[in-house]
Amino acid sequence: MMINVNGKDIAVDLDRDTPMLWVIRDELNYTGTKFGCGKALCGACTIHVDGQPTRSCSFPLRAAEGRKITTIEGVIDSDRVAKAVVAIWEENSVPQCGYCQSGQVMTAVALLREIPRPSDQDIDRALGGHICRCGTYQRIRSAVHQAAQKI
Repeated sequence: MMINVNGKDIAVDLDRDTPMLWVIRDELNYTGTKFGCGKALCGACTIHVDGQPTRSCSFPLRAAEGRKITTIEGVIDSDRVAKAVVAIWEENSVPQCGYCQSGQVMTAVALLREIPRPSDQDIDRALGGHICRCGTYQRIRSAVHQAAQKI
């Protein structure tokens, strides 16, 4: 089957029920998308599906056909919103261990594309389903506000 990942059409010959997380990491070697819980609870595996944040561990390959899939590698230089988020994340050393951060960035980019000047409540609602074991939630919220000022 053909899927579109990071703007490229790619032929994939796998079981159609394979979670996109494993297609992305093991078959396509995009390792920025992380395995966290495997149950769509933590957000470490977040990708964009047609621009919307989606947990790739519970998104089957069959559902990717005809959709635009974007990983952290594909979003990093994609537009001014993504560039602003990534720059602020780096400038402010938002992550500690960094494991959850690609998922956090993917969700922050989608949020800022939808709501260019989000409130604390908007940020908490969008990113509240992400688990950061280091507890950098305040830095994440601050970074989203700072990125909003750059776009």
